[in-house]
Amino acid sequence: MISIVVPTLGRDSLGDLLTMLAGQIGERAELEILLVDDRSTGGGELPVPGALAAYTKVVRGRGAGPAAARNLGWRAARFPWVAFLDDDVVPAPDWLDRLHADLAVPDRIGGVQGVVRVPLPTGRQPTDWERATAGLAHGEWITADMAYRRAALAAVDGFDERFPRAYREDAELAHRVRFAGWQLTRGTRTVTHPVRAESRWVSLRTQRGNADDALLRRLYGAGWRDELGVPAGRRHRHAAITAVGILAVAALAGGVAARRSGADRPLVGAATLAGALWLTGTARFAHERIAPGPGTGPEVVTMLVTSAAIPPLAVTYWLRGWWRGRHATPRPVVRRRGGGR
Repeated sequence: MISIVVPTLGRDSLGDLLTMLAGQIGERAELEILLVDDRSTGGGELPVPGALAAYTKVVRGRGAGPAAARNLGWRAARFPWVAFLDDDVVPAPDWLDRLHADLAVPDRIGGVQGVVRVPLPTGRQPTDWERATAGLAHGEWITADMAYRRAALAAVDGFDERFPRAYREDAELAHRVRFAGWQLTRGTRTVTHPVRAESRWVSLRTQRGNADDALLRRLYGAGWRDELGVPAGRRHRHAAITAVGILAVAALAGGVAARRSGADRPLVGAATLAGALWLTGTARFAHERIAPGPGTGPEVVTMLVTSAAIPPLAVTYWLRGWWRGRHATPRPVVRRRGGGR
């Protein structure tokens, strides 16, 4: 008895997902598929194959992001288990059978994660964006393929809709589910998550996630990464690079203004030192992103430009999120030795 919830923006990849499910459906009376249409501007009908028509219900979303869309889906679900799938994954041919097997677990298990595979190109090193997507294969409790007991979701009131992006909202939910007394485990079913085509500047757009990190810092304190099992980031380095960059510009501007009085030498020296530190930090960041990549001209240029832009952008989004979350009520935490989960 399973409800499959798929929030969607109507991407072409949804058709591939539904086609794979249609080939596995058979005669399953206790199954439903809830497509949460989260397009803010409407659009045509979603591509539901005929074999799935009797099992599928379309729920109209509010265009408020994946967390809100998934909440609409599970709250409309009829069955005890709710399996979340992203609309850009492709289930394996035996996914549905393995899902049923994965969910035959003791009552104390509140959620079961599937296996996510990200195919990378052969014959060359992956790009920065491809490597970022490949990280999904190692993520914990990610809703690309994650099933929860409906009772567990109800116990914690589902996803926190203050997280508007597909970023951290699943890790935060998993933490609250475990805090409520449920256990989470991994299953054997598999989905493939292709690397979707993106703009070469996608790494700039993804910096918006820093606002969500700031909210998590408000909710769970300084140890939020250990608390939620989130890997360490580069925020402190980004802040340092941004600070010396601002200092370099301010000192240089002050030196120019003081040039007539002959008092500009200390300011020019400060600007030179700060500029050197900024350049060193930015060059190191760029090298860390370029070295594992394909080394093509366009990729190198993109990494150089975005490596200069990312630190101040990341800091800006962090500060914005910190301000917006200033009234957030802290949540209970469970400190674990060594940050273990």
